[in-house]
Amino acid sequence: MLLLGIDIGTSSVKISVVDAQTQKCIASTHYPETEATILSPEPGWAEQSPNMWWEYTQQAITKLNATKKYNPKDIGAIGIAYQMHGLVIVDKDQKVLRDSIIWCDSRAVEIGDKAFKAIGKSVALSSLLNSPGNFTASKLAWVKENEPFLYDKTYKLMLPGDFIAMKFTGEITTSVSSLSEGIFWDFQKDELSDPVFNYFGFSKSMVPDIKPVFSEHGTVSYAVAEPLGLKAGIPVTYKAGDQPNNALSLNVFEPGEVAATAGTSGVIYGVTDQVSYDPQSRVNTFAHVNYASEKKRLGVLLCINGTGIMNRWIKSVAGQHLTYEQMNQEAAKAKPGSRGLYVMPFGNGVERMLENKLIGAHIHTIDLNTHGPHELFRAAQEGIAFSFRYGLDIMRDNGMSPKVIRASYANMFLSDVFTEAFVNVTGVPVELYEGDGSVGAAVGAGLGAGVYADQKDAFKNMKRLRVVEPSKNIDYEPHYEKWLGILKSHLG
Repeated sequence: MLLLGIDIGTSSVKISVVDAQTQKCIASTHYPETEATILSPEPGWAEQSPNMWWEYTQQAITKLNATKKYNPKDIGAIGIAYQMHGLVIVDKDQKVLRDSIIWCDSRAVEIGDKAFKAIGKSVALSSLLNSPGNFTASKLAWVKENEPFLYDKTYKLMLPGDFIAMKFTGEITTSVSSLSEGIFWDFQKDELSDPVFNYFGFSKSMVPDIKPVFSEHGTVSYAVAEPLGLKAGIPVTYKAGDQPNNALSLNVFEPGEVAATAGTSGVIYGVTDQVSYDPQSRVNTFAHVNYASEKKRLGVLLCINGTGIMNRWIKSVAGQHLTYEQMNQEAAKAKPGSRGLYVMPFGNGVERMLENKLIGAHIHTIDLNTHGPHELFRAAQEGIAFSFRYGLDIMRDNGMSPKVIRASYANMFLSDVFTEAFVNVTGVPVELYEGDGSVGAAVGAGLGAGVYADQKDAFKNMKRLRVVEPSKNIDYEPHYEKWLGILKSHLG
C-alpha cells in the first residue's frame, strides 16, 4: 500500500508518495517550479487563489506519476497539510467566492483587536487561548464588513486543507485542530465559541461537519481520480495545518517535545497538556493533531512571518546569479556577527510575537567600505536566527523550555551558517531528520486509515541525520544584544 501526502504551501504545492510499510519516500516533487504568486492588492494584504492551489495539486500529481517510480493505483489513502489561518469561502455549488485571505495578510488586525476588547480579554484568553487577532475568524469578519454581497452568498467557511479535500471528494469537513487555529473553538466547553460567533454575527451553519483529524474526510470521486490515474474511492484520512503537521512528521506528539521549521515563515512548536496562554498573545495555542477532550494535547506556536522570505529577498537583490547552496557558502566566508551588519527580517506582515506590529524589514549599520555580499548573506541568516531567539525567550516566559529541538533537514536548516547561529544563540541543540511536510501528511494518512497501530508504529523507522550542539568557541550573545537593542528601538 502507498500513501499520498500533499502539502499546500505558500510558494508551491509539494507531494510525496510513501511506502506504508517502511515509511520510506518513494517519490517527491513540487509544483510550480518557480514560487507561486502572492497577490497584494493593498499594502499589508496577501491573497492566493484556492483554485490555483487545486490546479497546482493536480499538476504535481501528474508530474510525479510521470516518474514511473510507483503505480498510482496502489495509493490507498491521502493526507493533506496546508498553510494555516487562510480563509476560503464557497457557495452552495462549492464555487469559490473570492481569493483566500492567507496567513500573512494584515488587514483584519484592527477587527481582531476590537473583538478582543469586546469579548473581554480574560474570557477570550481563557476559552480561545488567543486573541482573535489576525486569524481566520477576523478575516471572515472583514469580508462580512467590506464585501457583504459575498458574505451573504457564503455556504461554508474553510481552511485551505478543507478546500483541497473538498475538491478531491465533494465533501466539506473540518476538525477541532483547524477550527482552533481559526479562533472558532472554545477550549473550556470543547465546542464552537458562542462569544466569537455572537460577537461577529456568524451563523454556525457556515462551519463544515467536524471530524477527528485522523478519520475519513470523504473519498476521491471518479471524475477527479480518472484523469489523475488514481483509484476512485480512495479516502482522505488526514488534514492538518502545516505546523501541527510538521510536528507530526518529526514525531512530536507528547508534552515537552518541540519542533521547528524555517521555510517562508519560521516556527517553533511545542506540545503541552496544559490549557494555557500567553497574556499578550505573542505566542499562540491551538489543538494539536492528537487533541482530545479527555486527553489534552495542545501546540504552543511561535510564528515569525519573515524568515525564509527574507533570505529569498536578499537572494533576489544581491545573489540572483547564485543558488541557495552557493549563497550559503558565501555567507560562511563572513565571521559570526557579520562585522556589525544587522538585519531585521520583519517585512512580511504584522508579527504576532511583536504584538501585531508591522515594523518592516531593515538592514542596519552598513559600512560602505567594509560590508559586501558575504556579510549581507550572513547577516540575513543571523537576523532570522536572532528572531527565533527573541521568540523562544517569550516561550520560556510561558513555561516552554526545550532541551532539544527537532527539525527537518530542509529550507533554512540546509544552511550550516543558519543552523549554527540558531543553536548558539538559543543555546538549544537541534536534531535534524529527513522528511518534510508532504511526507508527514502521507504518514498522517496512514494513521488515519488505520495502517499503523499507533504513532510509535508509524515512526518506528524514523532516523536522525545529525545533531548540532552549541559550541563553546562561538559567543553570539554580544551580537544578539546589539540586534535586540535595534529591535527595541523599532518597537519604541
